[in-house]
Amino acid sequence: MSDNEFTRDEIAAMAQNVSRPSQAFIGGAFVSSASGKTFETINPADRSVITHIASCDAADVDLAARTARATFDSGVWSQCHPNERKAVLKRLAQLIDRDRVDLAVLESLESGKPIRDCLNIDVPETARCIEWFAEGIDKIYDQSSPSGGQALGIIVREPIPVVAVVLPWNFPLMMLGWKIGPALAVGSSVIVKPAEQTSMTALRIAALAAEAGVPDGVLSVLPGLGETAGQSIGMHHGIGAVSFTGSTEVGRMFLRYSADTNLKRTVLECGGKNPCVVLSDAGDLEAVARHAVNAAFWNMGQNCTANSRLIVSRNMKDELLEHVIAETRNWSTGNPYDPDNLLGSLISEEQYDKVRGYIRTGIEGGATLAFEGAIGANAGGYFVAPTIFDNVTPDMVIAQEEIFGPVMAVIAVDDDEEAIRVANDTSYGLQASLFTRDVTRAHTIARRLQAGTVSVNSYSEGDITTPFGGFKQSGFGGRDKSIYAYDQYVEKKTVWFDLS
Repeated sequence: MSDNEFTRDEIAAMAQNVSRPSQAFIGGAFVSSASGKTFETINPADRSVITHIASCDAADVDLAARTARATFDSGVWSQCHPNERKAVLKRLAQLIDRDRVDLAVLESLESGKPIRDCLNIDVPETARCIEWFAEGIDKIYDQSSPSGGQALGIIVREPIPVVAVVLPWNFPLMMLGWKIGPALAVGSSVIVKPAEQTSMTALRIAALAAEAGVPDGVLSVLPGLGETAGQSIGMHHGIGAVSFTGSTEVGRMFLRYSADTNLKRTVLECGGKNPCVVLSDAGDLEAVARHAVNAAFWNMGQNCTANSRLIVSRNMKDELLEHVIAETRNWSTGNPYDPDNLLGSLISEEQYDKVRGYIRTGIEGGATLAFEGAIGANAGGYFVAPTIFDNVTPDMVIAQEEIFGPVMAVIAVDDDEEAIRVANDTSYGLQASLFTRDVTRAHTIARRLQAGTVSVNSYSEGDITTPFGGFKQSGFGGRDKSIYAYDQYVEKKTVWFDLS
């Protein structure tokens, strides 16, 4: 039996009746797109049309940017005391808690994510994230320079007037919190472009922000397609910074947009092909397997930090694989509204076809299909069960390219040096997990793994206090989470006094 607070039928009934926001949010009001165009948003668990969402383009981006700049210049948000912004954002966090069930149902409905994750992870962590950035903003000090007694240099932080955040579809609410939390806290006006597959929760948060007291024009949400709304944000001269989370391919586009226009600051958090490195002294392999399975399959593997490569000492590979398969059998795939299911559907038909294509490539490339899970009843959408490949070599496609689905590649190595070399042998560097009971080995190898986050004897992205971002083609330009996230949305100014 599930220990969750709602049954599948109760969640399904809520999903039928939940309010489904569908208009853009500009200037404190819900409005249709300037063109009147809309696009369908699909429930990926059953392929049904949920509603039609306003499809914004260049005209809407221009209106939102001009409104945001005028609001910034008015000082109603940008120049108010940090304590005032803190109070408003803390109210927003409280309202997210108040409406947690509706937000969780909306997210599960539109993304196919398991309701248990939406209720217990995504929504509460979004609230805590915004609360944390609110609490931090009046605790960051400006600085003075060590310039001697004849001069005084003061280094101050000033908010970038208009910033845009472009969100992924795999964690719509959590990524929204990671980005608008610090941006609003420093005093910027913010334009949000949610992924077209998952727009409704961002629109709902916009309404809650207005209820909390965020002034009209400070926060806009522009649903739309990447080639229209997204490109228009990247090309707009009135937007001073873009923080993007998504694919490396689209990240490159935002760099081109910046280069071709106003050289807006561009912060990228892109893909990953993350390793789970299990050394010969890892210890309890059953425990290691629990972490490895969670690392590979959580959120259906649709996670930038998914540990899709299990790199393990050859002499213990078969034993660990047995534990991994046994643990994977516990990860039931099926109806996202069923709180007993740990896995739901993939986001779209396109993603479904992509992941199934990689599975075929793995088989054709000579890897051994060691395990393929089952899909439960009432799963008529884009479902792919956990899939494990053995006898994978580092040069295989499934060991090099980001699959973004529930597919694990098991790679055997002979020693620590080979493990490090294989782990680093991709174009990405976002996250790595390392398992060893030797503290010296842990410190030494963690420093040599090319990743923005390395977790030891666990799978983790850290917490809100630790910066998040990647090396190499996993991104650059800034970090989400932690006090470093504020820096994405501010300029540092030197004020110089000649005291001589």
